[in-house]
Amino acid sequence: MEPDRKQLVQLLALLPVLSELGRTEHITGTAEVLGVPQSTVSRAIARASAVVGTELLVRDGRGVRLTPAARTLLPYIENALEEFRTGLDVVRNESDVARGRIAVSFQHTFGEGTLPLLISAFRSRHPGAAFTLSQGARNACLEELASGESDLALTAPAAPAGRHLESAPLYREPLRLVVHHTHRLAGRPTAELADIMTEPFVALGSGYGLRSLTDALFKEAGYRPRIAFESQDSHTVRGLVSAGLGVSILPPGGDAPGRTVSPETGNLGWVEVPLGSALAVREVGLSWRRAKADAEPASVRLFREMVVTEGPRLLAGLVRHHTEH
Repeated sequence: MEPDRKQLVQLLALLPVLSELGRTEHITGTAEVLGVPQSTVSRAIARASAVVGTELLVRDGRGVRLTPAARTLLPYIENALEEFRTGLDVVRNESDVARGRIAVSFQHTFGEGTLPLLISAFRSRHPGAAFTLSQGARNACLEELASGESDLALTAPAAPAGRHLESAPLYREPLRLVVHHTHRLAGRPTAELADIMTEPFVALGSGYGLRSLTDALFKEAGYRPRIAFESQDSHTVRGLVSAGLGVSILPPGGDAPGRTVSPETGNLGWVEVPLGSALAVREVGLSWRRAKADAEPASVRLFREMVVTEGPRLLAGLVRHHTEH
């Protein structure tokens, strides 16, 4: 006959006593390990025997020994306690995540889709996780990471791995020439840097990851662009191009304002043209400081591990949507 729920509940509190007694086979030793009086251990064994319906302990000279029934039960008791310990670790880990705060530095271009998508995926598993976000130029993000102001940095390109930093790539995306919708290159299937040699160029400021990439592109083309404007974010850059004030090189804009031209917006509008250069690509990655395993907060470790292992898959649809539009 199977034990009813009431009997199981009565036994649950006795499992640690039975487990320790199985190890020591000594009432005094068990009482010392558990920090309880010997009488408590004796009463626990008596109650357990009564619930089980057979003796679990018998006297053997000055000591005691487990009965065959107790030895049969012992592996099941150990398994039950181990399962409980595992569950307790999970709960405590969740609690650590809820109490912990994850500081992320990121470039402006990742604020609309990339980072929110990653945080949303993490919060679906750890609703109590808290984030501190700081956005800025690539150099500023990596400086915050190095100084300890942030735990993680989402940049393009990611910081090269070194003595104090580690990095992991998440995805690659093309860089495109962005021109006014009436520009002579707007209908081209591809364009070369030589095609805009005399054009006013709208650039991001020094220290931005995209600026270093465009500088490398122009260096490959063998000339310096005629910079008409420098801005602190890609939205302004795209807006200036949309007004016909120059051309620029940016990652895919997806559904950013200005792609669709309408009478209400006057003559504002931009078009992206693929660039015929192997360097016209940027790799987005995550960087973090090297640290001993026990020195990294659980919340930071869990978020970092999710981004590194699942980030490429989570972001694949977003990247595809941007590049196909």
